[in-house]
Formats: sequence, C-alpha cells, structure tokens
Amino acid sequence: MNILLVEDETNVSNFIRKGLEESQHKVTLAYEGFMGLKLAMEHEFDLIILDVILPNINGFEICQEIKKNKSDIPVLMLSALSTLHDKIKGFNMGADDYLTKPFHYEELLLRINALTRRSKMTMPSLLYKVDDLVMNCFKKKVYRKEIEINLTQKEYHLLEYFLLNKNRVLSRAQIAEAVWGIDFDRGTNLIDVYINYLRRKINKNHETPLIQTVIGMGYILKDEQ
Repeated sequence: MNILLVEDETNVSNFIRKGLEESQHKVTLAYEGFMGLKLAMEHEFDLIILDVILPNINGFEICQEIKKNKSDIPVLMLSALSTLHDKIKGFNMGADDYLTKPFHYEELLLRINALTRRSKMTMPSLLYKVDDLVMNCFKKKVYRKEIEINLTQKEYHLLEYFLLNKNRVLSRAQIAEAVWGIDFDRGTNLIDVYINYLRRKINKNHETPLIQTVIGMGYILKDEQ
C-alpha cells in the first residue's frame, strides 16, 4: 500500500516507517500538520496514519479536512490522548480507527490490515430500506419519512452495519470489530455511546424505535416491529 504517515516524533515515525517498509508498503512521511494536509490533498494514498498532537494544525482538524474532500481514504489516528472523550472526538472528525500510544507494532499492523479489508468491501446494494428509513449508499445520505438525517461518518457506518444485518442480534464485540476494526474492550462504553447517538437521530420525532436493545446479548434493527 501507499501510506501517508503524519507524525512529528522522529523516533515513533522511524519505528513505524521501518516496520511498514519491511512489510513491503511505501511510506511518505510528514513531520508537521500543514505538510501532512498538503500531501493528503495533492496525492493519492491507500491509508493515512495521523498523529493528533502536531505542530501548526492538529490531527483532528486534518482528519476532518481530509474526510470532507476524500471520504473514502481510511484514516488511522495515533495519540497519547486516551480518554473516551478523545476517542469520540476522533471518530466524530471522521477517523476510521484510533490507536493510543504507546502501542505494539503488531497491533498497528493488525489494525491497518483490518482497515484495508473494510475499504475494499463492496456494497451489494445502493439502497437500503427498513420501515420508513432509507439509506442511499450512492449519495451517502439517510432519510426517514423523506426527511434527511445528518449523521457523522462513524454513525453512518454503524447504521449501515445494522442495515446489512437487519433482524439479527449483534453483540457489542461484533459491532466493534465490524465498524471500528478493533477488539472489543469491555472497559469502555464507546459502542453504547455511539448507538445512543444514532438512536437519538433516527428516532427523533418518530414513534417507532428502529434499533432495540436485547438484554444480555446486544442490539437488533428489526425490519418489522
């Protein structure tokens, strides 16, 4: 793969580049925010690995700008910022995965491989419908009773996964692996937080809840209530 690595810590960037090049990937390095954003906008990459704390412009802002213009490029954020609030902010800015420092190279490689597999998945349909909710995969838009619902990228992919698996009970671990590409950490409620975000948006001003909790098992999107 052709990978852009935006990381201002020389030891970390050299460590990652060495490992990726040994795995036969091509790596382009940027040591500060503006250069990273410029490279991302002007060149084509298969994956962007993006530090959060950078000189001039931070990784959150860079990620948001990349996703506005090149939404299909997977972005893996690296950060010493490890709170749930920081992770949620990263995902809300469009990150496809979020890895906290320090990390093992093997885990970084596993996440890269997971992101690559997800980015190559093709949709079997361009239109999904459950009850009065419609997802248009071509336009990347969601409607309920013909009223558009504004979703973040992570909320969109979460709903997409539910639609692809409608009428199936999905565990938190399944959701985490499919949507975030990470092993489920029982010490965080990130999955529940995002499902609550999504529920509020798609259920607003509607009597019929689409995503339901199955106690002790997970969540389900039912085609028929």
